[in-house]
Amino acid sequence: MSSKEEVKILAIESSCDETAAAVVVNGREVRSNVISSQIALHTLYGGVVPEIASRKHIEKINQVITQALEDADTTLEEIDAIGVTYGPGLVGALLVGVAEAKAIAYAAKKPLVGVHHIEGHICANYIENKELEPPFLCLVASGGHTHLVKVADYGKYEIIGRTRDDAAGEAFDKVARAIGLGYPGGPKIEKKAKEGNDKAIVFPKAKVAENPYDFSFSGFKSAVLNYINGCKMKRQEINEADIAASFQKAVIDVLVEHAVHAAKEYRIDKFA
Repeated sequence: MSSKEEVKILAIESSCDETAAAVVVNGREVRSNVISSQIALHTLYGGVVPEIASRKHIEKINQVITQALEDADTTLEEIDAIGVTYGPGLVGALLVGVAEAKAIAYAAKKPLVGVHHIEGHICANYIENKELEPPFLCLVASGGHTHLVKVADYGKYEIIGRTRDDAAGEAFDKVARAIGLGYPGGPKIEKKAKEGNDKAIVFPKAKVAENPYDFSFSGFKSAVLNYINGCKMKRQEINEADIAASFQKAVIDVLVEHAVHAAKEYRIDKFA
């Protein structure tokens, strides 16, 4: 790292269905953040289509990066390094971002830093809360990942718990499809849940015997489908809002219980 006061990073992200670029100073201050979303496109198919996502990234990535530099009122010459998400994510989509970052770094003679997708989620907390410093406990609940991580120091992580099957976000997408709400599941279930009673239905929560901090969400989809089929067989009315509210509460309860339990056991007083 250079001895100058400001370290400016151009960051590129293309791991799923959003093409994004940002200029960040000293890891805490966001000068620009440009996102091109593909949600409307993938909604037609009821989920993210990897091939389409990759093509859209190729179309948008140069525009997004140019815009990010413009919004930050900076040039490539003033950038100190290029950061890019290298995984996990959709392979084709990731390749677009990595190839772009490599090309820019090579042409502009700037260092290239590969960033782990989950580490990116954790480090976003430094931007949101500028006074945050390790050690702290972090719950990562992104679309395809659910992790409970002990952040010992900058760049030093210990995974305490992880999902054994579906992530929380995947469970939301699957349940949204099951009750006919469509894609993307998270926002649609949250909206529907506001009209329902979260105590109407008790969905069973999976416990993982070997590790109390691991998660399992695939059973929720089965539980919801079983409940719907049971209602149909008994010719009872299916209340989508109650299902959405009860399902959402069940998932959030599991996330909260695991996190609080870990914070107490590891005696960590900061949670992100």
